[in-house]
Amino acid sequence: MKIAVAGGTGVVGAVTVTRLKMAGHEPVVLSRGTGTDLVSGTGLAEKLDGVDAIIDVTSTATTSARAATDFFTTTTGNLLSAGAAAGVRHHLLLSIVGIDVTPFGYYIGKVAQEQLVSGSSVPWTIVRAPQFHEFAEQLVSRGSFAGMTVVPGMLSAPMSAREVAAVLVDLAEGPPQGYAAEIGGPQPEKMTSMVRRLLRHQGSRRLVLPLRVPGKAGAAMRGGALVPKDPGVVGFQTFDAWLEEKS
Repeated sequence: MKIAVAGGTGVVGAVTVTRLKMAGHEPVVLSRGTGTDLVSGTGLAEKLDGVDAIIDVTSTATTSARAATDFFTTTTGNLLSAGAAAGVRHHLLLSIVGIDVTPFGYYIGKVAQEQLVSGSSVPWTIVRAPQFHEFAEQLVSRGSFAGMTVVPGMLSAPMSAREVAAVLVDLAEGPPQGYAAEIGGPQPEKMTSMVRRLLRHQGSRRLVLPLRVPGKAGAAMRGGALVPKDPGVVGFQTFDAWLEEKS
């Protein structure tokens, strides 16, 4: 199959491309580096010619509801329009567990993205995943200053990006499902604990400061809304095993 990956150079996108190649498929990377601008739509028509399915793993580094909504509705709208014109038979969206009950800025944008996909004429699948093990690294990169790292108080059931990619490829190979069963990691983890263990593994003594996100969103994050209740696929690799693999 010829399968396009939107966001194919990101954390999940890159390993999804590798997984597609291993499975004998022809991946098409949709990114600015390959001549495609998802925000403007430039290059999409050419890249989607002959494509059977699209895997959308796009992301943006913002916590603003307006910015996230603008990004996801624009890029996904362009993907869906170009996909319909090209005769794409399956649009697969990677989303996040608990976004419909956690009114946090980024998640609000993801809800809008899901609504676009589910209302599209292109046959679709949406699968919600938890945070990735790699998310701890992103928090250290984005939330560190003056010898400290600020981490939102949240409970998750993280998976490795590689295991998420395996699920995406399996789903893309099959027929559209609508909302697929959620997926999750082997055990619940507090994000503050994950970041502390990551820093220790790196030999860092950086102080981790928990951030209590206010309101309904914060209560949902702390209360387990981001943990899948009945996952269809459960990953095997724990966060600590993932850390050891990085040694």
